[in-house]
Amino acid sequence: MDVGFIGLGIMGRHMAANLMKGGHALHLHSRSGVPQELLAAGGKPCSSGKEVAQRAEVIFSMVPDTPDVEKVLFAPGGAAEGLGSGKVFVDMSSISPIETRRFAERVRNLGADYLDAPVSGGDVGARAATLTIMVGGAEAAFARVKPLFDLMGKNVTLVGGSGAGQTCKVANQIVVALTIEAVAEALLFASKAGVDPAKVRQALLGGFASSRILEVHGERMLQRNFQPGARVALHQKDLGNALAGARAMGLSLPNTATAQELFNACAAMGGSGWDHSGMLKALEKLANHELGAPARGS
Repeated sequence: MDVGFIGLGIMGRHMAANLMKGGHALHLHSRSGVPQELLAAGGKPCSSGKEVAQRAEVIFSMVPDTPDVEKVLFAPGGAAEGLGSGKVFVDMSSISPIETRRFAERVRNLGADYLDAPVSGGDVGARAATLTIMVGGAEAAFARVKPLFDLMGKNVTLVGGSGAGQTCKVANQIVVALTIEAVAEALLFASKAGVDPAKVRQALLGGFASSRILEVHGERMLQRNFQPGARVALHQKDLGNALAGARAMGLSLPNTATAQELFNACAAMGGSGWDHSGMLKALEKLANHELGAPARGS
């Protein structure tokens, strides 16, 4: 299949590579240029989103935020200019569910199909092709694209109609943010009490408190490795979508709001580019204690 991919950053470059490993011809465009490793593997560079959409049957996008998807599609030279009957546009970014429904309607008016298919699993999952992919859109379009999703992820679910994938991703990001906060608070509690947080984490991994966040981000916290898989700024954006949606529905999300304030504190500390596990550093400020440091009075 001729496949297009727009947005080749931390996530997109690995997702595109996995599609090429599956034997598909990839037509590629990125505002920062197509990575050399994708060109070396046979990827075909395109000068615009329009060119990608003209060449490909299924076009994927993976960009940071809602305005970026709008530009990819509808700016002059955007993908919408190359869409038409028989083509499917698949947005794998994490963006506003409300705007997603509007984008989907505009694309359908061009005769093409639209799927929203945000992912979870970070750069590790993108490299290993083990992403969780949450899809919104028509069943027929999903069935057509499913073999491509299977080259990028292991848990692929059609959640519902347009916008349902993005709604599911917002729910995912609420769980992830609150679990990062819980892990950071638990390890800080142990550390300030004078107990080795690494051993506490090891013990918790064998019990009911075990989670992927404790496994992966707990280790990041202990190693103080805040090089980004998923950046604080992107998680702020996702929780912003959650809180905006909650306001529109008359729904209270008190702990989501707290997690957002902790990410805001990270940003104020210059940490917008940290991995989201760097929320720990905001909590360390509140605790007046760095994880793993000797407890006061010990």
